[in-house]
Amino acid sequence: MSWIMNPTGDQAPRVDDSEKVADYSGRKVSTKSANQPFLSYTRYREKQKEEHEAWLKRKKEREEKIAKGESVGPEERDPTAEEEVGLLGLLKFIVYVLLFSALAGKFFTGSFVWNFEDSLPSLKQLWPTDQRLFSEEGLAKFDGSDPNKPIYLAIDHDVYDVTEGRKTYGPGGSYHFMAGRDAARAFGTGCFATHRTHDLRGLTERELKVSGVQHWKDFFAKSKKYTKIGRVQHRPIDPASPIPEPCKEKKTEEQPTKETKEEARPQSKHEEL
Repeated sequence: MSWIMNPTGDQAPRVDDSEKVADYSGRKVSTKSANQPFLSYTRYREKQKEEHEAWLKRKKEREEKIAKGESVGPEERDPTAEEEVGLLGLLKFIVYVLLFSALAGKFFTGSFVWNFEDSLPSLKQLWPTDQRLFSEEGLAKFDGSDPNKPIYLAIDHDVYDVTEGRKTYGPGGSYHFMAGRDAARAFGTGCFATHRTHDLRGLTERELKVSGVQHWKDFFAKSKKYTKIGRVQHRPIDPASPIPEPCKEKKTEEQPTKETKEEARPQSKHEEL
């Protein structure tokens, strides 16, 4: 209830002189602007009720005609029945929501996707082209023994598909002993028989970089023939375990001793000629 000041200066309740009408719940309310939304809904309900009653009347008349054997037209649908949202309506709603969201994003942030592209990973990151993780046992299954499987090899944890070089890395190939394993140490030392391991402890700078492990890592990384497809997860190396022994090169000929050098030295200029 609101109050007004009367001529004597005292407060008195404001009298609402507006017309009272019933709303949709049956309550009597004034027709002032604040109540108009409720009154509009009341009028809508009343109109819906009138249309529904008229439809029921027409339906009853139709049924009576059918009972008398008279011909009738197709059955009329209730004009007040709520329509179900079908698949097409749902798709339209989704399209409208996406369109509104894109326009709102462009208006508020200058980006149709609300600048989410800065925080989302790229497709290259989502596509697992080189993110496969192998165990040592899992990698060993791709050593070329099964002709129906690709051939993989690893160097310093990086795994490459070398199937295109099957003649080289497959059974009978000159580098078959590299397939299905990480023989990084052998790439650095050239000891292909005893250094087929990923253990790089004790290698020299040259064996690690100049013409060794790093050289071959660069070769496979830049190769257009072989593709990186993942990494192999090795078991930790025990620091107390012995470092692989250097391979011993076979002596193709005996080194000449001091005595043999003396014997082979020419005794005179004549003999030297």
